[in-house]
Amino acid sequence: MNRNQLIILIIVGAVLGGVGITLTRKEDASWKDSSQRMGQKLFSSFDVNAVEGVGIKGPSGSVTLAKSGEAWGVAERANYPANFGSLHDFLIKVMELKVTQPIRAGGSQLERMELVPPGKGTNSGTLVEFKDKGGKVLTSLLLGKKHVRESAGGSPFGGGSFPNGRYVMAGGDPASVALVSEAFASIEPKAEEWIEKEFLKVEKLRAVTVTATEATNSWKLSRETESGEWKLADLKGDEKLDSAKTSGLNYLLTSANFHDVAPPDRKPEETGLDKPVMAKLETFDGFSYTVKIGKADAEGRSFAQFTTTADLPKERTPGKDEKPEDKEKLDKEFKEKAAKLQEKLKKEQFHDKWVYLFDKWSIDNLLKARREFLADKKDDSKKEEASPLGAPGALPTLDPK
Repeated sequence: MNRNQLIILIIVGAVLGGVGITLTRKEDASWKDSSQRMGQKLFSSFDVNAVEGVGIKGPSGSVTLAKSGEAWGVAERANYPANFGSLHDFLIKVMELKVTQPIRAGGSQLERMELVPPGKGTNSGTLVEFKDKGGKVLTSLLLGKKHVRESAGGSPFGGGSFPNGRYVMAGGDPASVALVSEAFASIEPKAEEWIEKEFLKVEKLRAVTVTATEATNSWKLSRETESGEWKLADLKGDEKLDSAKTSGLNYLLTSANFHDVAPPDRKPEETGLDKPVMAKLETFDGFSYTVKIGKADAEGRSFAQFTTTADLPKERTPGKDEKPEDKEKLDKEFKEKAAKLQEKLKKEQFHDKWVYLFDKWSIDNLLKARREFLADKKDDSKKEEASPLGAPGALPTLDPK
């Protein structure tokens, strides 16, 4: 190597070294020293009582929860009541959230932890904004990638890992990035995950009448007592009711649970409620539920609408041999029961104005055709083939020779 070549190599090395130093400084400048300390609260102050709105936005959707008076509603579902229990638990967890591990992170590192706002990058997180009464954002929480822990020895059910925390950013400040012990697995930007799922409860069912779009599929089943056997109206000829097939009616809508509320702009012809299957459920307590069942959506869930009425006695009819000393006690019991039934009626009539989406299994019995409750007919057309030993149970004839 001559002197000129050596000089050129020195110059090239100096240039590359300068570029490297510049890039390093630029990368360092994009990193933020964490302002968090292990064990301290993520938010130095978080006033739960000041929060009257919560916006949750993710890469695939968003949902807005807003307080009106004393009640919370889901904006995307025409302010249908929100599940206050879930919302309250979430707010308390945020208020008490503590740093498990402070994180010093920069641009590329934030993206790997999914701590970029929705729409700002490929690996974006879920942004939760907490708002005051006027809609002003009080603070925010960006939920990033879940932290996964491998279980010792693996799991006998397959896999061996589970989420035990999450990377988060408070108030949009990269210096607040931390790992926390809450995974927030249920915090999703989906309206159906936040609506109140408490529904009406059909108790002491006495009769069910279904009027299908095809008359031959219509039917009526009733029973005389709460524990009695179901009877099918208008049994014909050799038809027999199969009690095993009617047993599901004992629990019909006793703990009904719907999947979602249909958006208010859905038209009856879109939901199938312009030409529905009609069902009427009557109870021993005097309640009557009219159910309209429409089409199924792409996921197989059916649209349905309920109307609740009740014929409740206003006065108690004294027993034939009722003693005067029993009257006060029986009158009190009657009034208490009547008050509970009136409260139940008022509560359940709230659902009359909404259209719901039900999983098929929850209303499947109302969609059955009449023939599906009948016992299978035996096929007597085929006669038993003759046994080589003669009639069944007969002994073979022995040759005396």
